[in-house]
Amino acid sequence: MWYAIEGHDGEGVLERRLGARGAHLARLQALLDAGRLLLAGPCPAIDAENPGPAGFSGSIVIAEFESLEAARAWADADPYIEAGVYTRVDVRPFKQVLP
Repeated sequence: MWYAIEGHDGEGVLERRLGARGAHLARLQALLDAGRLLLAGPCPAIDAENPGPAGFSGSIVIAEFESLEAARAWADADPYIEAGVYTRVDVRPFKQVLP
C-alpha cells in the first residue's frame, strides 16, 4: 500500500538539512530503485522554486510499504530526524486516484 510521509522542518534548520541531504536522498534512491517511490520532494518555505536562505517548511514522500508500521519505522530512521531538521513527521495511508 502507498503511504504519505510528511516531515515538518523546524526553524532555522537549513544548514542541518543541507548537511544530511546526501544520506536522505540515498534512502529515497533505494526506494526508487526498488520501484516503491511514487514521488518525493521538499516544500519551499516561500513561493519560489528555489527559496534560497528561506529554506523549506518540510518534505513529502509517497512510497509503498507493507504496512503502516513499516512506513513509520522507515520515516523514523530518516537522516533529517537524526540531524534535527524535522520537528514532526506524519505518516498516513495514501490512495492514488490520478494519474
